[in-house]
Amino acid sequence: MSTLSLIAILLCVASAFGLINYRLLGLPTHIGLMAVALVAASCVLMVDAAFPTLALGKVLQRILGTAQLPDTFLNGALSFLLFAGALEVDMAALWHRKITVFLLATFGVLIATALFGVGIWSVFRLVGAAVPLTWCLVLGAIMAPTDPVAVAGLLARIGLPKNLRAVMAGESLFNDGVGVVVFIAMLGIAGRGSVASPGSIALEFAVQSGGGFLLGAATGWIAYQMIRRVDEYPLEIMISLALAAGTYALANALGASGPIAVVVAGLLIGNIGTRYAMSETTRRNLSLFWSVINELLNALLFLLLGFELLGLAFDPRALVAAACAIPLSLAVRANSVTIPIYWLHTRNPDLWPGIAVLTWGGLRGGISVALALGLPSSTWRTDILVVCYAVVVFTIVVQGLSMRRFVDLAYGTHRDADHGDTE
Repeated sequence: MSTLSLIAILLCVASAFGLINYRLLGLPTHIGLMAVALVAASCVLMVDAAFPTLALGKVLQRILGTAQLPDTFLNGALSFLLFAGALEVDMAALWHRKITVFLLATFGVLIATALFGVGIWSVFRLVGAAVPLTWCLVLGAIMAPTDPVAVAGLLARIGLPKNLRAVMAGESLFNDGVGVVVFIAMLGIAGRGSVASPGSIALEFAVQSGGGFLLGAATGWIAYQMIRRVDEYPLEIMISLALAAGTYALANALGASGPIAVVVAGLLIGNIGTRYAMSETTRRNLSLFWSVINELLNALLFLLLGFELLGLAFDPRALVAAACAIPLSLAVRANSVTIPIYWLHTRNPDLWPGIAVLTWGGLRGGISVALALGLPSSTWRTDILVVCYAVVVFTIVVQGLSMRRFVDLAYGTHRDADHGDTE
């Protein structure tokens, strides 16, 4: 099947499911698409169970191309989604909360990896699935970063204090780059049995994150200088597209963090470029263009996430472990938020409401699923996939849909922009 045919099918399915959600469910578009896709995938699985010779699930997987989701997402759509998200972030508010964001995106990821890895290792032992600790730490790294796509959709719907919005957006944009570095390190330990020294891991992290930051700043500055010299919004939009795709590709080629590089470039264009290098017409059209790109890619991603259910092989032990992993993930998230930043905010009266919202708003999504699906074949791959997918679906559907009510409970229905100061 050609790429054009696949895109056409995905767009048609997304449009049909979106209409079903709009007319019948009334859920936020992204969550509704995934919910309808989950129902459709469940129906396909029931048909396959009743009529095994049809192999309808494999046929649909092949048509929808969900087997290529890891590569498509991590090396394609992610660059545009991160850039679109970074364009909307207030860099002044983010800079004011830089220490909090840095701690959550680095130490928070490391704490979450360790706690979830040890916790799920204990769960697997209790249910009789002998998944080694090293592979459980790989799963911990997969589940550690919050997903910028899911969090961005959440922030667009929920009225949060400005400071807390900046922290949540900044953490989700930067911690995925850190999470990928930790994932690669843990996978090397689990797959090859070679234990990397703390020094080598720290060096790899410094190269990836520091290199990504410098590269993103450099490419963003070059694009800014180009945009300053023209006043033709189609060309300026084209430059922004080239910036997003080119920065991500160049970072991967140089061994730097593509996600971090794209985020830095997007922050520069979204804050400095729009203010000093663009006319009002360009700003309006650029914002509209990237909002459409963001909505379209979000819709397709959440649709594919729903259909990933077709590729899972369910084992009773893995299902029990997945049920236990959901409360475990919440407990781990609470600790990975509290431990790094508690000392910064001991005098803040809104400390615990802020921590509660950060905990419940720590959604996982496409990054976690893509990393899990990219795992090499092993005895424990299926168990890891089932646990990962259960946590992702719970965070997006249950936590995402209840977030507004949760914020009201945490801050009160009369919260204002002064609440939630997290630094």
